[in-house]
Amino acid sequence: MKKIFKLLSLSFCIVMVSLLFVGCDKKSTEEISFLNYGENIDEETIKEFEKEYGIKVNVETFDEMETMYQKVSRSGLSYDVILVSDLLLPRMIKEDLVQEINKDKIPNIKQMDDAYLNLEIDPGNKYSVPYMFGTVGLIYNKDVVKEKVDSWDILWDEKYKDKVFMFDTYRDTIGAALKKLGYSLNSENPKEIEAAKNLLIEQRKTINPIYGVDNGTQMIPAGESDINMIWSGEGLNLQDEYPNLEYVVPKEGANFWIDSLCIPHNAKNVEGAEKFINFVSDKESALRIADEIGYTTPNKEARLEQPEKVRNNPNAYMPKEIMDRCEIYKDLPKDVKRLYDDAWINIKSSN
Repeated sequence: MKKIFKLLSLSFCIVMVSLLFVGCDKKSTEEISFLNYGENIDEETIKEFEKEYGIKVNVETFDEMETMYQKVSRSGLSYDVILVSDLLLPRMIKEDLVQEINKDKIPNIKQMDDAYLNLEIDPGNKYSVPYMFGTVGLIYNKDVVKEKVDSWDILWDEKYKDKVFMFDTYRDTIGAALKKLGYSLNSENPKEIEAAKNLLIEQRKTINPIYGVDNGTQMIPAGESDINMIWSGEGLNLQDEYPNLEYVVPKEGANFWIDSLCIPHNAKNVEGAEKFINFVSDKESALRIADEIGYTTPNKEARLEQPEKVRNNPNAYMPKEIMDRCEIYKDLPKDVKRLYDDAWINIKSSN
């Protein structure tokens, strides 16, 4: 009798432990954590995904890509989906911080335009799925600037003294000077970096440009600046809102950037992450997200559904001749970074 009781007790414990683990598994499949750059998704897409799959999406945001890197690499925190910049993606692949993606679970990757797949940052897209892309270009006030704007040269035109806005970020601003000089914005040549530095010091003395980042989007519609460096999403949104403003990608080329979705090495809910990435990669979701945040989508099917003024805008979806002159930022060697750092210190202290 005691033996039977012990066996029944043991069976009961096994059942309870099994149910406990099933419960844990069930909970893990009911939510995912998404580490996103700012508000780069719309609420409707999140709600639609949660409704379709019964998986709650916990969104955490960051303002700097380096913050994302620190969270994933050193904090011990676990996320299921992360947004990664082109600059950091190769480093995170090399350091095994992201895992290979099972493309069979993300069939909507086939909707992506080939122009944004198989890039140098992730050959074959083994670790990433393109999410959005854009450029760094110029926006100008057509009521004031009457000549054709198609070159970085305009930022050195003395007619616009005190009315030029430059990014207070060394890769973007030194990159613009390098492109004006006909060099790569990933130059590792000390003489080219020195030439770009001198060009920007000259600009500070003759033009007295305004340095900033996000405040430029308020300054130009308010008439506080006439020509701004700007990211394409903000530039195209301002162009839609204010008829006197126009966004252009300079003919010398510019920074082309692409942000991608990845699954971290320590993700707890890989299956949920795959479902989420596939869902936001679908035409309907991509179209809705692009409309909400203003950046261009790598989804070729979604682009076909966009208004004609968007899908055929050469400063949004660039023609090949301009695209070929654009470059993705590379993670430069430490000794080269020091050259850029030193140049930037000299530029900022030159006025």
